[in-house]
Amino acid sequence: MSRRYTIRDAIAENRIFLNRVVTIFFLAIILMVGLVVRLVYLQIEGYEHYATLATKNQIRISSIPPIRGIIYDRNGVILAENLPAYNLEILPEKVKKEGTLVETLARLQQLLAIPDEKITEFHKQRKRRKYFEPTPFLSNLTEEEVARFAVMRPFFPGVEIKVSLARHYPHGVLTAHVVGYVGRINEKELKALPLAEYRGTHYMGKVGIEKSYETLLHGKAGYTEEETNAQGRSVNTLRKVNSKSGANLYLTLDINLQKIAYEALKGYNGAIVAIEIKTGDVLVFTSRPSFDPNPFVNGISTRAYRALQDSKDRPMFNRALRGQYPPGSTVKPFMGLAGLEYGVIKARDSIYCPGYYQLPNVKHRFRDWKRWGHGATNLNKAITQSCDVYFYSLAMTLGIDRMHTFMSKFGFGRKTGIDLMGEKRGLFPSREWKKKHKKKVWYPGNSIITGIGQGFTLTTPLQLARATATLANYGKIVTPYLVDRIVQSTDTKPGPSQSNTFIPLKTKNIDEVVAAMVNVIHSPGGTAKRIAKGINYQIAGKTGTAQVFTVKQNETYNRHKLKKKLHDHALFISFAPVKDPQIAVAVIVENGGHGGSVAAPMAAKVIKKFLANYKKQPTMDDNEKLQ
Repeated sequence: MSRRYTIRDAIAENRIFLNRVVTIFFLAIILMVGLVVRLVYLQIEGYEHYATLATKNQIRISSIPPIRGIIYDRNGVILAENLPAYNLEILPEKVKKEGTLVETLARLQQLLAIPDEKITEFHKQRKRRKYFEPTPFLSNLTEEEVARFAVMRPFFPGVEIKVSLARHYPHGVLTAHVVGYVGRINEKELKALPLAEYRGTHYMGKVGIEKSYETLLHGKAGYTEEETNAQGRSVNTLRKVNSKSGANLYLTLDINLQKIAYEALKGYNGAIVAIEIKTGDVLVFTSRPSFDPNPFVNGISTRAYRALQDSKDRPMFNRALRGQYPPGSTVKPFMGLAGLEYGVIKARDSIYCPGYYQLPNVKHRFRDWKRWGHGATNLNKAITQSCDVYFYSLAMTLGIDRMHTFMSKFGFGRKTGIDLMGEKRGLFPSREWKKKHKKKVWYPGNSIITGIGQGFTLTTPLQLARATATLANYGKIVTPYLVDRIVQSTDTKPGPSQSNTFIPLKTKNIDEVVAAMVNVIHSPGGTAKRIAKGINYQIAGKTGTAQVFTVKQNETYNRHKLKKKLHDHALFISFAPVKDPQIAVAVIVENGGHGGSVAAPMAAKVIKKFLANYKKQPTMDDNEKLQ
């Protein structure tokens, strides 16, 4: 057998080997240079950044939530407070050592009658926490539930009852629409809030004063710096900065007047707003029906919330702030003042009221509420007896442009600027508004019905109260507000300041209008004469009845044959005492019928209660000078 030999090229092999050695050498050099550069960067350039990361891994900062500020009424009565609440927390780590979490939850559910939705919510929260951190399970336990759990406590390792502070509203339905309530922070809200301040807070203001003054009420969060081990457990507290409690708010609201107003509305849906004329203090701000805000604090059940949302009476709708209604005849004093200011009428001039008004060459009749008419009528009689025909004629003479300009000065169609979020602006129409929103021109008939507060015109109870206060102030405009002062530690700050803004008006013209408004209550022909009994001062007021639907020319309005929701709204504006005005009140009663018989007595209850404590009540003799 022959052998085969391979001829080897030693020179080529040496060259390949040498090239590989050189390549490896340079790669090693490059790697060493890279390592040195990286070490230099880590030790010098990136030191601060990586030292911070290392510190964060070693030190955990935990937030200390502040105590929420208390809300009082003007007399120091508590409207929103913090009460001790018993909460159930579960430490998953400890539960797992003694049994299974599922079994523990099942036994707790049976013991405390816990709904399934609470179990689901617990699992969601548990996933966001470490297994050795306690997870909230139930909040605001009753004394009975606490006692029931305490007896069985040894059989639930890892389950503890913790005491915390929970928001409570002692006056419930009376203050829900003004004080508001707090509720759990949702994910959307959390993204918009400063994380450092709300890291340990679970609640925030949702509506009312609680929301508008959230930053002040919440306070300033504190924190602790804790040294942790590799698993994230706290092993030592390095530093602690205490939180600062939220500010206490003293409102202008009088809870006693608020209660009287709310009870006066019993059986009706509506709103009452009362303003202290010289200051803008909101004394009464009530909307009925209302709701109990306390269940919202710890999470109202879906069933209960749906019942509130689906109710035909809309208890969660803030009528005082957001309700927009036709003002009806309550605009007549302002329209009369506009006529005097523009010089298109004189107070003693009369027109004849046959019970209807017609435009030239038009068959349509704009009817008066009094079918047989008022006869010869001047401004005083027109306001006292609420003659529609007089104001139909005046509206045509003024025209929509002058009406819009003048009424806007009194705040119609504009927000008042109250320190609450969500206020509606109402509407006082103009040519431009109709062209933009209705795509139509302005017709004379639009002006006529605008003159009696119907048509497109809408106002809120708050706007009416402010306009009435402005009239009683002889043109001085006040901005209504609810927070009188802010108290934090030893520091006290006043609420919103007032501006000295005046509507330039002639005193004699206001005197004429006010005298007519006095006659509405204190003359035999006044539409609200029944409320004058039992007082030694005078009230100036104006009734209003606003149609909910249009009655055709050949039809007669008969409230007894209509469903209640089609009845007219009842309105009343007033201020008192006339000699030295202190309080202005606006009342709107949905489907209440006539303002004189329904709305006016409600306002009278508020006025009489307020002035019963007013020491400088002028006598009837002093006020008679205005007539």
